[in-house]
Amino acid sequence: MGSVMSFFSFGKISKEELETALNKAKGIVSSNPVVVFSKTYCGYCQRVKQLFTQLGATYKLLELDEENDGGKIQAALLEWTGQSTVPNVFIGGKHIGGCDAVMEKHQGGKLVPLLTDVGAIAG
Repeated sequence: MGSVMSFFSFGKISKEELETALNKAKGIVSSNPVVVFSKTYCGYCQRVKQLFTQLGATYKLLELDEENDGGKIQAALLEWTGQSTVPNVFIGGKHIGGCDAVMEKHQGGKLVPLLTDVGAIAG
């Protein structure tokens, strides 16, 4: 867990804080068909949000830079998914990845069916 603590600039977080943030993230993912963990100033996040909007997809957006525990949630996402960056996208409870992974699925014709299957796009 030392790598998680040293990677982020918010300082050390306790195991309990990490567990709380992880439970929160998992709860959000399990109760929403599509989730985008984002930051308001992130260009890659903007691309994913614009794509989902253009596709008419509904999704849960969590802007980590606007959340009191956003840094802890990002650390928890790293622990859970191995991905330290945003956007961090989940569809149907499954980790998709970041901007490149989402764009690759879209270009390969696999994104719209995924979004349709979970009810984020009307079929």
